[in-house]
Amino acid sequence: MQLGIVTLFPEMFAAVTEHGISGRAIRSGLMSLELFNPRDYTSDKHRTVDDKPFGGGPGMLMKTEPLMASIAAAKKAVAAKQTVGENAKVIYLSPQGKTLKQDSIIDLAKREGMVLLCGRYQGIDNRVLESEIDEEWSLGDFVISGGELAAMTLFDAMTRFQPGALGDEGSALEDSFSNGLLHSPEYTRPQSLKGIKGIVDESVPSVLLSGDHEAIRKWRLKQSLGATWLKRPDLLKKVSLDIDQKELLEHFKQEYLRDRSE
Repeated sequence: MQLGIVTLFPEMFAAVTEHGISGRAIRSGLMSLELFNPRDYTSDKHRTVDDKPFGGGPGMLMKTEPLMASIAAAKKAVAAKQTVGENAKVIYLSPQGKTLKQDSIIDLAKREGMVLLCGRYQGIDNRVLESEIDEEWSLGDFVISGGELAAMTLFDAMTRFQPGALGDEGSALEDSFSNGLLHSPEYTRPQSLKGIKGIVDESVPSVLLSGDHEAIRKWRLKQSLGATWLKRPDLLKKVSLDIDQKELLEHFKQEYLRDRSE
């Protein structure tokens, strides 16, 4: 996947280009990321990248000319590296965009390339929005100081769905939200944490030590359903549970309520 990122703070992207799964994906050639700073496309000696909005009001907007020039450069660079010859779509990370979900991440991860625009200040000129932006995406209904964190989040999430990016190809398929539910609880060594303050269940659930793969599968599904019911009940309204899943969820509820009443 080829990405061109338009940002006033390219140094921030070291967090994903030099570390973790995304950094490894870049080094192995699975992902390619090129940064374009509007400041490099200015024509004045002060390299100005912000301007006052017409009509007054607080804040500034990203300066139009260097912004459009940097977007054009990013599109050209991404198109040059693509094999299918399609124009790279320009995605604006904005609180007014459609909220990113797991299914949208999966769809975006299938593309060969794209340009991500990281907004700053009060945003961008609406004419740039209409002429240059193909899609708007948001992390959620809140505002952060710029689009860089959103772009890094999107980049990292898409990396997980690139073949060969993860040590175990099944990992992404078992992530929370992959089937509309939250992930089940996980355990590792030591087998017992006896005596540690605040821990109610000291030992690992016995079913995980049984070696019975079908029993483990059912336990994990039951716990996944239960975690979703407890933490994100809104998600259960969006998935269609089969008879076995409904039965497992009902058992979880009964056990949970029983344990809390004792």
